[in-house]
Amino acid sequence: MTLSLSTLVEENLRRAVKAVEDKDSALAEQAIDGDKEIDRMEVRVEEECLKLLALHQPVAFDLRFIVSVLKINRELERIGDLATNIAERVSFLAAQKSIPISFDFPGMTEKTQNMLRLSLDSLVKLDSSLARSVLPLDDEVDKIHRGMYGLVKEGIQNNQDIDVLIHLLMISRHLERIADHAVNIAKDVIYLVEAEIVRHKGSIWKSSNSGNSEAMST
Repeated sequence: MTLSLSTLVEENLRRAVKAVEDKDSALAEQAIDGDKEIDRMEVRVEEECLKLLALHQPVAFDLRFIVSVLKINRELERIGDLATNIAERVSFLAAQKSIPISFDFPGMTEKTQNMLRLSLDSLVKLDSSLARSVLPLDDEVDKIHRGMYGLVKEGIQNNQDIDVLIHLLMISRHLERIADHAVNIAKDVIYLVEAEIVRHKGSIWKSSNSGNSEAMST
């Protein structure tokens, strides 16, 4: 069921960013409507996990699996919400004239979607090495998002449409948050496979490079 939810979330994100690229309000509405099914499935996954915890009292890997699925389930639901937030901005942008701005939206969406795809692949394959490969990719998305603030400031100084700039900035923010959730999923996979709780990037990369994983205190 989690894999089905993952597929729905990935597809809805694809619809949302495609709607922005094409200024396609109809596709944006499909993405917004698609979030309802994501919400329903998220609740079903949580209910099933809670039943398993209550009825079977799992331990070791089985317990980590259920705990990880619960956490990943929540991350996927939040990504679904953010995809909806992106889609909701299309109706406004579709009615406005395009403005010259060097916002690398295609590059940012490609990097974000790739991070999500890799993190979910690592879950399917139970591959912690693949999960770890997702973590440094977040810096690339963060860099594009930080650059948007300068672009917005420059656009305002050039008397460009402030409302359009703000909408583009918020889309950038939503994509940056989706990348963060993809990182969280990857960290949950690392916990599932290696029984290691990882929260701080420096410690994760050091652990990955040294090959000696250390459990981090919460």
